[in-house]
Amino acid sequence: MNTVCVAGGAQTDFERNWTKEGKGAVALLTEVMDDALADAGIAYEDIRRWNRNNQVALFVGNFIAELYVGQGHLGSLLTEVNPAFYGVPSARYEAACASGAAALDAAAARIRAGDYDAAIVVGWELMKTVESRICADYLGRAAFYETEALGIDFPFPKLFGRLADEILRKYRLDENRFMDALAAISVKNYANAKRNPLAQTRKWFMNTEQARARGGETNIIVGGRLAVSDCSQVTDGAAAVVLVSEKLAAELGRKCPVIKGYGHRVAPMRFEEKMRESADSPYILPWTRQAVLDAYARSGLSAADMDFFETHDCFTSSEYAAVSAFGIAEPGGECRAIEDGTIAFDGLKPVNPSGGLIGGGHPVGASGVRMFLDLYKQLTGKAGGYQLLRPQNGMMLNIGGSATTNYVFIVGNEETK
Repeated sequence: MNTVCVAGGAQTDFERNWTKEGKGAVALLTEVMDDALADAGIAYEDIRRWNRNNQVALFVGNFIAELYVGQGHLGSLLTEVNPAFYGVPSARYEAACASGAAALDAAAARIRAGDYDAAIVVGWELMKTVESRICADYLGRAAFYETEALGIDFPFPKLFGRLADEILRKYRLDENRFMDALAAISVKNYANAKRNPLAQTRKWFMNTEQARARGGETNIIVGGRLAVSDCSQVTDGAAAVVLVSEKLAAELGRKCPVIKGYGHRVAPMRFEEKMRESADSPYILPWTRQAVLDAYARSGLSAADMDFFETHDCFTSSEYAAVSAFGIAEPGGECRAIEDGTIAFDGLKPVNPSGGLIGGGHPVGASGVRMFLDLYKQLTGKAGGYQLLRPQNGMMLNIGGSATTNYVFIVGNEETK
């Protein structure tokens, strides 16, 4: 089985509104592809050469461009980016907000199998093409639309508000303490985003007082107990990474981080069924936890070996649940890991040093690739203002729907194998 190496990548500035710039999907994809290939030290002529030998393929992650921009057949759309992609195998992968990770998983599998020596993965979404309620309705297709989203304003804040309710009930937590922990997650991720020059909220304001003031004019409630401060952003953006075989990495003269472990599990689609199924588990999201355990098992590593984490904080309640799913804390003990600074930027187990989805932005089809890119950046010392001190292993969790689809990757430097 071949080793999968991460040769480079790039993301767009998630603060941008491409519609206001008068630009569409092809401009977005051209920019991110040019930057990703440059970071990996690859030219379009290399793509042509590899394609003649059937060594390269393209993998596209996108949730619902058919609604946002009226475009399907997204694998083929890359031929509009550059003629070097003529003839290159390419297809689109969709798993709601985990679409980017689905594309990554397919790309890595083909390199492991020896089918290709290079796989270029791009995840993208243009979401600011419609107003907020229509956007939220489109996103509702990631749930069981007929019963969980149809005719409901902002269905996902409500679903993850219900997750907050279930966490409180299952672990019999003090409500004030729990809500303060969610506020602390928000404040942390906004603060981390200020270090990240590509983060959507890097110029925004958030402090503890603001995050706790749920229900006020500046922090309105959007779903159950959750307010605006608990939510990720509506975002335009793309992220791309270049995966290569160990043989091609050597030919390129690159010493690259490698994929050490991965996990993929799917839970029941309907939220109520998830909660019924998890009743006898210590974990509120047992299939999320199992995806993490699968990645640890495949890598031979554990939570103790992880230097940092990037997680899918579409809402503060999802990051809260991820703290125990990763093994940073025991189920029901997440509050302590938040309160004592364990998951802070300078903590023992930093979570979302990039700012995550709340701080960094959440173009849904791109988020999985962006998280994976941030693992690569940290491990190669390319994270700039949010660079951690010499990390060797990182883990990411990308979820689709209400933690229905769960993808986990561990990326690390080879000397720690």
